[in-house]
Amino acid sequence: MTQISGKVAWITGASSGIGEALALELSKRGAKLIISARRKEVLEEVKARCENSSDVFILPLDLSQISDFDSKVEEVVNHFGQIDMLFNNGGISQRSMALDTPLEVDRKIMEIDYFGTIALTKAVLPQMVKQKSGHIAVTTSLVGKFGSPWRSSYAAAKHALHGFFDSLRTEVFDHDIKVTLICPGFIKTDVSVNALGADGKPTGEMDNAQANGMPASICAQKIIQAVEKEKLEVVIGGKEKYGILLKRFLPNLFAKIIRKQNVR
Repeated sequence: MTQISGKVAWITGASSGIGEALALELSKRGAKLIISARRKEVLEEVKARCENSSDVFILPLDLSQISDFDSKVEEVVNHFGQIDMLFNNGGISQRSMALDTPLEVDRKIMEIDYFGTIALTKAVLPQMVKQKSGHIAVTTSLVGKFGSPWRSSYAAAKHALHGFFDSLRTEVFDHDIKVTLICPGFIKTDVSVNALGADGKPTGEMDNAQANGMPASICAQKIIQAVEKEKLEVVIGGKEKYGILLKRFLPNLFAKIIRKQNVR
């Protein structure tokens, strides 16, 4: 059982949505936080809402700027002395058909969601190995388990995260480093508003399913519970989460259902 109180937890994508909710919930439970996203001014607002703001370190970070990661890790270690948990939560979604999406948009999504995530993990891992302990939590998605219309590149990046972190878990076991994969369904955040369209720009539109999804605060509580219990993987959401079972046991039926779903 992992204890949260007193642990140093680094959260990416902490300026809004699930990441912001994680920061607020972890601070309630006595964790020391590093909150990262691109916009420092928004991170300042998140810090001000945390219960123990003196234990919150703001560290602006862009997941596409991989060359900065080693120095960012050094800043964290200099500040707190250790990194107990890494919540890989930052990323960007997609709302465009594969046929209409230029390859450069596919690459951008993969660069941020996959390469940015594994690069930061690789930068943090030597510190966790040195400590002989650590926990890495990775926010993927239900589409990391099955594909969906309008999300081909996003689904590809999330599937890739599962392959990487399932493998990594086996490699770091002897260093007492845990890995938890988190697969949310529809959570009420701005993920669809910020999702890239075929032109590579945010759509600015809220999906109906997203608007009616689980509150981010509830999702954050479930994520933390999964980390505390050291689960290998957790699926979070409403009835959409049963798509995993449907695809596994009735794949032809699942294929018929998914192509008719209004997922925008």
